[in-house]
Amino acid sequence: MNSGWKRLTKKQRKSKKEAPYYEETEVTSNEEALNSSLEENLKKIQETLGNSEDVVVRNFTMGKPFVRKVASIYINGLTDKEILGRSIIKQLMSNANLAEEEDFSLPSQVGAYIKEHMLTITNVKDVVDWNKLFFSLLSGETIVLIDGWNQGFTCAAQGGDLRAISEPVAESSVRGPRDSFTESLISNTAMVRRRIKSPNLWLETMELGEITQTTIGIMYVKGIVNDKLLTEVKERLHKIKVDEVYGSNTVEEWISDETWTPWPTIFATERPDVVAGNLLEGRIVIFVNETPIPLIVPATWNQFFQTAEDYYLRWTMASFLRLLRITSFLITLLGPSLFVAFISFHPELIPTPLLVNLAAQRQNIPFPIIIEALLMEFTFEVLREAGIRMPRPVGQAVSIVGALVLGEAAVSAGIVSSAMVIVVAATAIASFTIPHYAMTDATRLLRFGMMIMASFFGLYGIGLGVIVLVAHTCSLRSFGIPYLTPFAPIVLADQKDSIIRWPLPFLSKRPRLISQVKNKRVDHNQDRGPSKREGPMKNQESKRDSNET
Repeated sequence: MNSGWKRLTKKQRKSKKEAPYYEETEVTSNEEALNSSLEENLKKIQETLGNSEDVVVRNFTMGKPFVRKVASIYINGLTDKEILGRSIIKQLMSNANLAEEEDFSLPSQVGAYIKEHMLTITNVKDVVDWNKLFFSLLSGETIVLIDGWNQGFTCAAQGGDLRAISEPVAESSVRGPRDSFTESLISNTAMVRRRIKSPNLWLETMELGEITQTTIGIMYVKGIVNDKLLTEVKERLHKIKVDEVYGSNTVEEWISDETWTPWPTIFATERPDVVAGNLLEGRIVIFVNETPIPLIVPATWNQFFQTAEDYYLRWTMASFLRLLRITSFLITLLGPSLFVAFISFHPELIPTPLLVNLAAQRQNIPFPIIIEALLMEFTFEVLREAGIRMPRPVGQAVSIVGALVLGEAAVSAGIVSSAMVIVVAATAIASFTIPHYAMTDATRLLRFGMMIMASFFGLYGIGLGVIVLVAHTCSLRSFGIPYLTPFAPIVLADQKDSIIRWPLPFLSKRPRLISQVKNKRVDHNQDRGPSKREGPMKNQESKRDSNET
């Protein structure tokens, strides 16, 4: 090795004092520091990654007369090759011998020259230990190392093949925007920032999973979010000590208030406009990298029956649709159980002509009513699951044709009655109106419990089941917020945007129990309502009439 590494001139010592960046960096933490030898560093990278074929190493020679070896390392498929070639590789190769007047006696000076004069990429950070190096490399960044220097730097050139922004699949809209989240954390947060152009929209990131090192993003609006809620969210996330975090469901199960409940206590969505609206109400959004479904906390029961479409329609239609969803939820939960209770225990409540017709249908049915109901519900659930898991063109045909053929064949064979097929079909159609899949799944499970209670005790069993379910729901919390708010406890101000949505000019306050910091959305001194907006025009007409007089 050249003696210029050890003996420094007076000019070189002075340059080191004036430029702290040029000094060798010592790692004071418990992390293992990089080696000064480029060959040893590259050898360790290859050995640690198992000599993987997708790890690409590009070597360069820099500077005269002190020739220094430089290497760039990246993983094929995780890096944007266009950015890599234009801003890193091309710059290193084209400027390799253009700095003869520079003094490259120290490898740190080579690094400073590369970082300050050659690389045109926007985000360049120092790396001094192996943990940070491997994390950056496996995150898609490019590593630049210099021979003789015990540190390097990372260049943010993440990319590769990513899914383009598409329309929402589970939460479609007629008048609203048609973009949905993707698997890229950066793209997802950017879609939210396009809607909320405020410096108070903050984003914090962390890594979860000892092996996967999945990036988690916490987004909130400073000044609106409750600081106690924010602290609670961070504490629960930091308590997640697992090897792998595959997606948002892993995070959801770890940070939920209650595990043994059928109800979803954390809200998930694929729409950026829904995320923006909840952020402006004081909620916190948790993004998980490689997952297009972020989590929103806290969540309330009423929230799962609201859609983004409610705020793109007039308040009259939006209120009607909300009432329709609540009614469909009750039909999905109690429809088959009420039918079982009426037939088995309370036939006197059925009109006589209808009762005679039902009795004639069930004359040749060999099973009790509860077995018939469970058999049909189980068959429908099998068809639903088969339609989802099979390829889309085939799955739709299986769901439709299978239901028609099996239903007609079962009635013809005398296994089930026609009325039972109608009840099960109506229940299934009603379940499709529930806008969020998590609430639909919970209702499907609870429906079986209600049917069993109805088969034992009739309407009394259904009433008992409803009482237990309501009591359990009232006991739930979502990050300290009552799950049934604004119904239990009753918050009169929040009733304007619960089952009935009032006109937007009257929704002047945020949910009281969510934000607790800045509850007012608009200035109460402003004129609201159509009649008051006509005031200025009427004043102008009155002034005109007075002038004419």
